[in-house]
Amino acid sequence: MDVQCVLEGCQSEVLRGLCGSIPEAHCFTVVFRGPRRGLDLACSSEAEARHWIRGLRRLQERAQTMSQRDKLEHWIYGYLRRADADKDNTMSFKEVKSLLRMINIEVTELYARQLFKQCDRSGNDRLENSEIEEFCRRLTRRPELEALFCRCSGEDCVLSDEELLEFLREQGEEATLSQAREIIQEYELNDTAKQQRLMMLDGFLMYLLSKEGDVFNPAHATVYQDMSQPLSHYFISSSHNTYLLQDQLGGPSSTEAYLRALSRGCRCVELDCWEGPNGEPIVYHGHTLTSRILFREVIEVVRDYAFKASPYPLILSLENHCGREQQVVMARHLRSILGETLLTKSPGSKGTRSLPSPEELKGRILIKGKKLSGSDSSSSSSDSSSSSSEEEEGSGEGGGTRTKNKNKKKDSVKVSPVPVNGSKPRCSSSLAPELSDLVVLCRSVRFHGFDHASQQPANEMSSFSEGKARRLIRDFGNSFVRHNARQLSRIYPSGLRAHSSNYSPQEMWNAGCQIVALNFQTPGEAMALNQGRFLQNGRCGYTLKPAFLRSADSIFDPEHPTRGQGYQAKTLTVTVISAQQLPKLNPERPNSIVDPLVRVELHGVPADNARAETPHINNNGFNPRWNHTLVFDVGVPELALVRFVVEDHDTTSSNDFVGQFTLPFTSLRQGYRHIHLLSADGAPISPASLFVHIKVSELSRSQSV
Repeated sequence: MDVQCVLEGCQSEVLRGLCGSIPEAHCFTVVFRGPRRGLDLACSSEAEARHWIRGLRRLQERAQTMSQRDKLEHWIYGYLRRADADKDNTMSFKEVKSLLRMINIEVTELYARQLFKQCDRSGNDRLENSEIEEFCRRLTRRPELEALFCRCSGEDCVLSDEELLEFLREQGEEATLSQAREIIQEYELNDTAKQQRLMMLDGFLMYLLSKEGDVFNPAHATVYQDMSQPLSHYFISSSHNTYLLQDQLGGPSSTEAYLRALSRGCRCVELDCWEGPNGEPIVYHGHTLTSRILFREVIEVVRDYAFKASPYPLILSLENHCGREQQVVMARHLRSILGETLLTKSPGSKGTRSLPSPEELKGRILIKGKKLSGSDSSSSSSDSSSSSSEEEEGSGEGGGTRTKNKNKKKDSVKVSPVPVNGSKPRCSSSLAPELSDLVVLCRSVRFHGFDHASQQPANEMSSFSEGKARRLIRDFGNSFVRHNARQLSRIYPSGLRAHSSNYSPQEMWNAGCQIVALNFQTPGEAMALNQGRFLQNGRCGYTLKPAFLRSADSIFDPEHPTRGQGYQAKTLTVTVISAQQLPKLNPERPNSIVDPLVRVELHGVPADNARAETPHINNNGFNPRWNHTLVFDVGVPELALVRFVVEDHDTTSSNDFVGQFTLPFTSLRQGYRHIHLLSADGAPISPASLFVHIKVSELSRSQSV
């Protein structure tokens, strides 16, 4: 189900514009995953609207609680209905062949005829009722799982509780006999077998398809990390140009984009604030054709959805291009709309050398922006100007000496504000005290070198373009790591990325950068890595950095990881066994069948980056089997992400994307596991999955260096 949520009343831009002409209680908006815009609906009565909202939410709940077997049955019977051309609830041989093409499998005429005849027990050349069920059972057989089950269960092909315990321990799990019995009670379908503490093949399949058979460690699906350390000790899920639904030249701006980002666990969102008409600040990408939304409406969405997906602090990164009068309006909206959730003074008594923790800041909203120095009410210094445009990186390099940068910056261009309705351009150095006062823990300053920064309070932070961050990592890697142990760093995409493409966040995480801002509206590898990084720790948007990135005395250098802490060499062995029910890429072309291959990618420090793939299999996206083994050496596993990608092989052009799944190396589970695939924008593709075997072994330093 592609519905992300249902909004009651006039919460979208369209419905807000109609508010007053249509009763608000008659309206609702369906918000979808991915690029599709929300669907605004108005009913004839409040009762009708309630009926629709209740029904859609029940369907959502049902979809979220379905087992993998339920999803498979729902999927296959959906195609059966489509293949039943004459709608007589039976299947002719012609309809069966059409079904096979629909579900992404090409078989010979002889095989299809044999399968049909085996199920047509009535001999009337049509499959009915139980015959259709038999056909589906034969079609969804898993020979590779049957072989595994027989190996574990012995000649009787029934798994006892003790045999299941042995299998669990082979999987690398610290299981007990009572836990094995609980698994039988949970997943075995046959009541008699349950009573005798036995597991049949169908129950074994149910178990392996469940979250307990998943490649991702279910213990990491809740908040399991220490949340009492300073903010600077965490990677923070962060969005760039959050207001955009498409590209940054002419795409639409929408409050819906904030809702989507917050629903995905994002904990730092950006607001580009400009002078608006009627004294109301607006949010949009300045000097472009992107549409404009009211600052006030963005803050209302933030109020309503800030803590739906995560209880931990949300950072509002203000890029302020407004004059003093509208800055005062911004401050007033922030205070009146956000109320007590808005942080206006620093909690605790840690002083200026350390930031508070996510636990201390639970349920609070932080403002990132410029702040006046001392008692100044207006300052002409760069650090106190109202403009928070992405120029905070300054000209300082890694050391303590300020070096003049003679080369013009190419990653970002500072621009003057656009006059609105003939108004005069404002003075860019004028910062309103009312807005300045709201900046408590995230004070934006120019970067003047690591030595200079180390003498400043911990609540000062700088922003770096991706290009500047790369240069600092390359030339001063260890200094950047130490800096990020105490202070926050924000990384943003190059201004040349006009179509809102993304850079790789991994290289920034390698240096401990916390706020690695990405274009959430642009699907692809970078966003897959971001989703994988924050998959753990309950998807709360905060992930504790490895210990070697949290120490001010760290000797870790991401460019030379073997020199210090963090180097714990391991070998990852992945056997790609099979795939199940891969999506058809072009449903409008019934004869187009996927030729799948699987690529496994390792993303980490530069020395660990690697990828390898299986051969492709012709004309089978339904149940392809590879049994192909790929081996990787991993030097710094605590930083590594593992990405599984399925593509449709093409001999004449680049391969087409089918599905993917990304997770932290430290969240991998060993043994026979299923990987439930996601679309390019991170939505589940039920019931598509991979079946793999994972093994992680130690690699001695002499072997790896």
